[in-house]
Amino acid sequence: MTDESGLDTGDAGGVSTQTPNDVVSVVAARRSTRAFTDRRVDRGLIERAIERAGRAPSGGNLQPWHLYVLSGEPLRDLRGRMQARLTSNPTPDPFEYDVYPPKLTEPYKNRRREAGLQLYGAIGIERHDPVARSRQSEKNFDFFGAPAGLFCYVDRQMGRAQWSDLGMYLQTLMLLLKADGVDSCAQAAWSLYNETVAQIVRPPDSLMLFCGVAIGYADLSHPANNFQVPRAPMHEITDFLWTNH
Repeated sequence: MTDESGLDTGDAGGVSTQTPNDVVSVVAARRSTRAFTDRRVDRGLIERAIERAGRAPSGGNLQPWHLYVLSGEPLRDLRGRMQARLTSNPTPDPFEYDVYPPKLTEPYKNRRREAGLQLYGAIGIERHDPVARSRQSEKNFDFFGAPAGLFCYVDRQMGRAQWSDLGMYLQTLMLLLKADGVDSCAQAAWSLYNETVAQIVRPPDSLMLFCGVAIGYADLSHPANNFQVPRAPMHEITDFLWTNH
């Protein structure tokens, strides 16, 4: 069975019938979308992606994630609270984890710097314009205008191995959404305002906010969606210890 994007949705007795080329195409097409249209996303489509993403790798089958999905009035409530928070007291909540290492070294520091410069360059923000950069950063907390948003929490007892499971689950989820023509953006920035988010989703104390994910349809006319950051070439990240016999 195929969806409106023409990609096989994998309903074949629980076994995916996608070809390798389908998978490659979806991976290549996924972007961090930073401007969305107001077209609503069908709840059933998101539910299906969440269900299928559960097949992502998980050490010991712990599945350490818990999701909260917002749209409609709950999302409007969150946006209102965040706007008020950013206006009255933009200082982040106490950090529950470091989004980036405090003393980031090369080559990671330069990769992050270049990605930021490309984004700001694409949307016409000068490097030395802190006001405009701050306004762009605050769009994170509007889910970039997306009609739906997701928060991914992790149980506080979990360690590094389980946090890697979160990444594999979320990547699988975002690829499944893209296969159905839906765009997304993973946003660790939401962890900076975990207390404001908690006012809406009311998680148990045992859970920690890892990130948000904006979900919707990309505004393809927006310059924030019309650039692609480069990735390190394979030879920079890989060493083969390999013989043919």
